[in-house]
Amino acid sequence: MDMDIRTALKQAFAQLREAQVPSHTLAAELLLMHTLGRDRAWIYAHPEEGICPSDAERYSALIGRRAAGEPTQHLTGKQEFWGLEFEVTPDVLIPRPETEHVVEVALDRIGLREIRASRPQDANGAGLRIADIGTGSGCIAIALAKELPEAAIVATDISSAALAVARRNAARHNVATCIHFLECNLLDGLSNAGAQHAAPHLGTSPNASGHESAVTGHQSRSFDLIVSNPPYVGRKEAATLPREVREHEPAVALYGGEEGCEFYAALIAQAATHLKPGGILVLELGHNSLPAVEPLLDTSTWTKVGIVNDLAGVPRVLAAEKL
Repeated sequence: MDMDIRTALKQAFAQLREAQVPSHTLAAELLLMHTLGRDRAWIYAHPEEGICPSDAERYSALIGRRAAGEPTQHLTGKQEFWGLEFEVTPDVLIPRPETEHVVEVALDRIGLREIRASRPQDANGAGLRIADIGTGSGCIAIALAKELPEAAIVATDISSAALAVARRNAARHNVATCIHFLECNLLDGLSNAGAQHAAPHLGTSPNASGHESAVTGHQSRSFDLIVSNPPYVGRKEAATLPREVREHEPAVALYGGEEGCEFYAALIAQAATHLKPGGILVLELGHNSLPAVEPLLDTSTWTKVGIVNDLAGVPRVLAAEKL
């Protein structure tokens, strides 16, 4: 006899609860939705609906893997961010809700800058040059591209595997022509010959030899906005991380050195080089990063420094403007 939905969920709840899986009810629901290709409303409207043996077996296997520590997002291959569905794999950090604050702050700062300058606001982002450092799944760059479709965006990552995921996500959301993905550490690729490949997506065309770029030479300092969610977990904190994070998310995207603040000094220094005067820097912070990061914003270079807390009251986003 086929198992019904009510029984399958009840068993999954118990198994995940026993394994001390966080948000076990949600995980069980999401994995059943994924298995059946149905939404939550349908599942709860049809508790007596039978599940065929092959689906029941697949669901049981997914619940077993979740109980063993694999993240739900790796099992379903997706995560929502900014109202958009993103492909996620073990090669990228799973987008977190708090990272949406980076997008919110960036959009707010751009709007305020235009108001202060008494410029007519262009809601499409025409003329804006944006860089997303450590793009991972591409979630920040793609969210900004959806909000500012006329902006030219460069998204960098040191991981070619992460960039492959980000490119697929950009194509999925029809913004592939708005974003140039560049494999490099931080913004190093904009300071050397590698920057030449950014040209087609930044409003200029390469010459016959392919060596002209909108982001080489003096123009490499022409960004209006630089955003980043850098690695900010200290390796000394690794043992305190949830098993799902510690064992399954990419270390290169998690750890910012022993203390967790290793990347911020280089990020801020590079941003000072690559931003226009009045350009905006927006950085996500770790839960205890602020005391180490805020002093890096020298008052001779940066102004209008602001901190935004996340919904848990943790200082989550730091923003500043270059003098």
